Amino acid sequence: MENTILGLHHITAIAGDAQCNFNFYSKILGLRFIKKTVNFDDPGTYHFYFGDETGSAGTILTFFPWGNGIPQGRRGAGMATEIGYSVPKGSLEFWIDRFEKYNVIYNKPAEKFGERYLTFLDPDGLKLELTEVANDSRKPWTTEEVGADAALRGFHNITLTLNNMAGTARILTDIFGYRLAATEVTRNRFVTNAVENAAIVDIVELKEEKLGHVANGTIHHVAFRVANDEILMHFREKVAAAGLNITPQIDRNYFHSLYFREPGGVLFEIATDNPGFTVDEPLEELGKNLKLPAQYESRREDIEAHLVTIN
Repeated sequence: MENTILGLHHITAIAGDAQCNFNFYSKILGLRFIKKTVNFDDPGTYHFYFGDETGSAGTILTFFPWGNGIPQGRRGAGMATEIGYSVPKGSLEFWIDRFEKYNVIYNKPAEKFGERYLTFLDPDGLKLELTEVANDSRKPWTTEEVGADAALRGFHNITLTLNNMAGTARILTDIFGYRLAATEVTRNRFVTNAVENAAIVDIVELKEEKLGHVANGTIHHVAFRVANDEILMHFREKVAAAGLNITPQIDRNYFHSLYFREPGGVLFEIATDNPGFTVDEPLEELGKNLKLPAQYESRREDIEAHLVTIN
């Protein structure tokens, strides 16, 4: 198999209240709650996963809900700042009505790179976008309130805000196989032809922008997709050869990962398709039970006692 980055795998952000986070993404946005587990590095807190029916790469948004009272983050340079989803043409009016109904903060529709989009904030202040895309054939997860004519298909793009994009651009083009496709003012659009969707990284270059602060309501890291472990380790060699510090392979139960901080300051991950989210529960049960990695299973009773109950 060709050694290729296959666009975005998942995006991970930080939230406050776990129930509020669950309600917003599963009920208001209509995503499937595909996994309820814990932060593998801090089992006293949840790790939530939302996506399509199976948790396909390119649809997976994950959260560390750290609880009420955590410091508020600040969007700025050196971080990923906006998560873009793909929705069907003509569906933004549905979403405006829905955001009005549920008191979601949003901006009027606008256009960039010839695409109509709508910006909004989640309850913790995380910035997201819905972009109308005509040819996204991905099968969405639907609910009684959010049908196929409006449902989120998966990621359209991720936006990075940087003081200087040169080093990051080299990672995207020389190592990850993206190309600079277009520029509008300070926004530079990088795309990969390896996949049809979840294929865009936008870099907004702002020389004087203050550094951001990763905490509540901000993006923790961006994960890029590879097909398997062999290709994962191929990219480990390439990133290390570029002079960047990159972790050993880490088993995240549902995928295998490498992490490194790219020159602009954003934490990047490279993650495999394998083994997937049905490795520890059947498809129809996804998200219904607390799943723990093997190293924490013996502590299940204590861990469950410290986690808030999600209705």
